[in-house]
Amino acid sequence: MAEPLIAPVGLSRSRTRPAALVAALRPRQWTKNLLLFAGIVFAADLGDGHRWVEAIAAFVAYCAASSAAYLVNDVRDAASDQLHPVKRMRPVASGCLSPGVALATAVALALLALAVTAALGVASLACVVAFLALQGTYSFWLKSVELLDVLAIAALFVLRAAAGAIAVDVRISPWLLVCTFLLALFLALAKRRAELRLGEVDTRPALAGYSAAVLDRLLDAVAAVTVVAYAAYTVTAYDSLLLVATVPLVAFGLVRYLRLLRTRGLGEEPEAVLVSDLPILVTVAVWAAACAVAVAIG
Repeated sequence: MAEPLIAPVGLSRSRTRPAALVAALRPRQWTKNLLLFAGIVFAADLGDGHRWVEAIAAFVAYCAASSAAYLVNDVRDAASDQLHPVKRMRPVASGCLSPGVALATAVALALLALAVTAALGVASLACVVAFLALQGTYSFWLKSVELLDVLAIAALFVLRAAAGAIAVDVRISPWLLVCTFLLALFLALAKRRAELRLGEVDTRPALAGYSAAVLDRLLDAVAAVTVVAYAAYTVTAYDSLLLVATVPLVAFGLVRYLRLLRTRGLGEEPEAVLVSDLPILVTVAVWAAACAVAVAIG
């Protein structure tokens, strides 16, 4: 039986157009774009002020690009969102924000992202163009096709990681890109597993191609491969026993997430799990601190 849904922050009915527009931008989702700082952080180039300006500019550009994609997606899915117990509260679906205003804002944000990345260089511009193109393809087609939907989500995270390194002109480890892809794929599969449990097949066509048993096997396999890939990264990227020691933290975090997914049905909102589950929150904090020390020393 599907468990009752609670509307996430930002999906309540907004009383004014500005408030509705801000909610439609989904600023809480901007945390995904923090991945753009991976390049400068793991390159241990934290003292270069110029590169930090470039990294922040890239972060702003991808926040704008992400919000543009969310607005277009919400306009396209307004009718189906109205059938969903939570998504019907989104500004466009609820009527708090007109489709015209949403699309005009999306165009303005996309142009801002293009302008900012153009200033960072041709390669950065190419990355954001690819990001916007994949977002659009996902919204209009890929999210309705099983497996391609989760692969597209993972690819978007890889684009973020690569774009962050390109923006500041540092080399990023291929292993880090592989780990990024696998972790994003794990979270996307977990999200589909949670949606399947909640019975969202009517509003998420791709779910018709999945089953709980298949998703559970895929999640176990991807989690195992992620730990192996991360272990390979820690061994090859830095000569640091401290970084190698973070491998059990990654393994624990993935196992804990799987447990929450299967016992409590969590996973539809990955960012909510991250900030609400104390063991995962502590694990991420310890992992981040250990990586920071290891990178600084290495």
